[in-house]
Amino acid sequence: MHREPKSRTPPSELALIERIRARTSTQRSKSLRLGIGDDCAILTPPLGQELLVTTDFSLEGRHFLRDVHSPQSIGHRTLARGLSDLAAMGATPLACFLSLALPKSVARDTVWLDGFLDGLLSLAKAFKVPLAGGDTSQSPSDHILADITLLGAAPAGHALRRAGAHAGNFLYVTGSLGGAATELAALIANPHKLRHAVNSGDHPHLFPQPRVSVGQTLLRRSLATACIDLSDGLSTDLAHLCTTSRVSAEIDAALLPAHPLTAGLDKAAQIAAVLHGGEDYELLFAAAASTRIPRSIAGVPITRIGRIVRPRKNRPQMTIVAEGTAFELQPQGWEHLK
Repeated sequence: MHREPKSRTPPSELALIERIRARTSTQRSKSLRLGIGDDCAILTPPLGQELLVTTDFSLEGRHFLRDVHSPQSIGHRTLARGLSDLAAMGATPLACFLSLALPKSVARDTVWLDGFLDGLLSLAKAFKVPLAGGDTSQSPSDHILADITLLGAAPAGHALRRAGAHAGNFLYVTGSLGGAATELAALIANPHKLRHAVNSGDHPHLFPQPRVSVGQTLLRRSLATACIDLSDGLSTDLAHLCTTSRVSAEIDAALLPAHPLTAGLDKAAQIAAVLHGGEDYELLFAAAASTRIPRSIAGVPITRIGRIVRPRKNRPQMTIVAEGTAFELQPQGWEHLK
């Protein structure tokens, strides 16, 4: 295992907070009036817009492995999870809040903390979302716990929702699917090969790219009737959308955009990664058949993969058609406490 150099004395909580605040001193935001340093942050939401709030845990041993994922990847992924939730609702990010519970061994490791902040703040800068506050604590175990809270804004009453899909709508996904699950399997099999990978856009698991601009365009141009981000896998997240919208869905297997990383898998493993892999952080959305959907939005390819149909007795909620034969599609993606 690669060991990072450590500082000789453990920093106090105040020193840890000051280290984080120093990294955010150059942040600029019209909505953030007061950031790190007081009991609360102060934000001014844009006129005529409502606030959207999302929170996501990143837990060592569940969402990342310290011996496998670099600190930069862990920081990036911690923020990307929340940004993807805002993207699914067409929101504009306003601010993020980070709570960290660190074991003493990690609190002493300033190289790890700086790497984590490098990954998180680099992505925050790209999406102009300031780190406005949070909390720090000693972890009750030897595991790192990170919780990210994001605030976004959308025109009042117009945020994209999971509800709203109707029979006759077409189904679309952004980007490609299965890459994150495939890269994770390769990473676990050979951690030293990918541990020091950089954020080049070629690493869908280590450095996923939230589709914030796509979601904003879908909302602004009224293109989508319903939307959800693909964090748990297409099969599971499509089931969420269908249940909330009270509809059924048919997917055409031949239309599914498989990530290039899946090309080396056998056919069964490839379709499993595409349908159930999870953590692609792409967007799945429904749109009226009469709506002209561009082939790409903000440089991200858009692919039609199926359609929404009326639910019927004795018919599965989700069906996938492969080589002319229809099969029931069961949600087999990620589910906590399963």
